[in-house]
This record gives sequence, C-alpha cells and structure tokens, in this order.
Amino acid sequence: MAVRKIKPVTPGQRHKIISSFETITSSEPEKSLLQPLKKSGGRNDTGKMTVRYLGGGHKRRYRVIDFLRNKDGMEATVKTIEYDPNRSARIALVAYVDGEKRYIIAPSALKVGQVIESGAGVAPEIGNTLFLSDIPMGTVVHNIELKPGKGAAMARSAGSYAQLVARDGKYATVKLPSGETRLVLTTCRATIGSVSNPDHSLERSGKAGRSRWKGRRPRVRGVVMNPVDHPMGGGEGRASGGHPRSRKGLIAKGYKTRSKKKYSDKYIVERRKK
Repeated sequence: MAVRKIKPVTPGQRHKIISSFETITSSEPEKSLLQPLKKSGGRNDTGKMTVRYLGGGHKRRYRVIDFLRNKDGMEATVKTIEYDPNRSARIALVAYVDGEKRYIIAPSALKVGQVIESGAGVAPEIGNTLFLSDIPMGTVVHNIELKPGKGAAMARSAGSYAQLVARDGKYATVKLPSGETRLVLTTCRATIGSVSNPDHSLERSGKAGRSRWKGRRPRVRGVVMNPVDHPMGGGEGRASGGHPRSRKGLIAKGYKTRSKKKYSDKYIVERRKK
C-alpha cells in the first residue's frame, strides 16, 4: 500500500498526499451491512453546543463491523477490500459458507479470495482469529479483546499491531503499539497480522477544506481569545498567555490526568514510552 503526491496544479494540491487506494477492489458497499449515521454537530439533546469545532461534513453511512469474530469453525471467503469513511483502516467483506456476509477490519496482505476462520484450533495465519492461549509467542496481532466475548478493543486503527510476548497462567502479556506492556486474559481473542493501510500517517490534507469535508470546523487557539473565554487569553499585543492550560484551567503539557485508582493499573506491566 502506498501514498500518492498530487501534481501542484492548484495551491490546495501543492502539499496534498493521499492514499493510492490500490488495494481497494470495490466502491459499492454491501447494502445489508449499512446503517444510518446521525451527526450531532457538537450539540446535546437541548440544542446547546457542548463540543466545539464540530459540524458539517459529508453525509456518511455506518458500516457494521464484526469485532466479535464468533462464527467458530466456519470458513469465510474474502469478497472485497473496501474504503470505510468512518475509520482509517480498510475493511473486508467476507462471505461465510452458510451465506452470511460480514465486514471485518482488513489486515495487511489480505487478498480477495483468501479463506479465513476463527475459533480454537485454527491455524495462526493472516486474518484468522484465535484465542490468545492458542497464538504462538512473538506473533503480531491486532483487534485484541479486553473482556472475553465483548469484541475487539485494541489495535484497530490503520497500521497498528501488538505483539504477544509471554503467557503465564490465565494471563498473556501483550506489547501494544504505544510501547505499553499489559496483561490480557488468554480467553480473549485476537486476529493474526497488522491492520491495513499502514501509510495512513503519511497522508496530508493539503487544504483546510478537506477538514470541513470530514466535519471539523476551524479550531481557535486559546492565546488569541479574550480573558473571559480562556485562561491563556488577553494581554497586550501577541502575549504568550502564560503556562499552557485548557479552557477549564487544567494544566497541559505533561500534567498527568490519569486516576491513581484506575481499575486497569493492575494489568499494566510497563507504561508507554514518553
């Protein structure tokens, strides 16, 4: 998978870098797996703006993704690799032998026509979903569950992956994309391979309009606001605004906000790299 730099015919295309979309095989989504996607525009149920800088954007439909992969012992054939406007990774349409179709997060190197499976005793090959107790040590995985049967929660975005580094009793030790090492129950599932579209981080929009297409409105810096609007606002001329902090006065740039009584602390073996 690669990216494509646009010839600078217009100013907005001068720094534009987009995906080549060479792995995508279909532009029409499966109708039975589509749902309406309502936008809030950052407003709550009374119409009051509670989240700033949201609104507009192109109309989308949600693709129902199978994060459970719970059809054990049944083969599925990859029909298409598709673009999903709701996520950075590519998705794959798979058809099971009983006729059911589902969308899954497409791993890198997954090809149309490939057969995938899930469940106990399945071969640890690209696209197959196994229990952490059955996956060989050192294997690269994605779509990792945190609670058995709840569905994939970790390593789901473009290019991300984790590595199974150890197993001890009922827990497996997994090294996450952030560098954090944590314990996960061996009865949780994970999918073999890394997530597709690894070059997503190299993309550049090239112009502000592409952000508007995605539903993002212009973000205003705190230092250019008035003192009534932001703790860093006000001052004569281009004042720096004092110590960086949020609109509500919470210190930024290194101040730890994680609770000291966080329930998942006992599962974290090593913190993420600074």
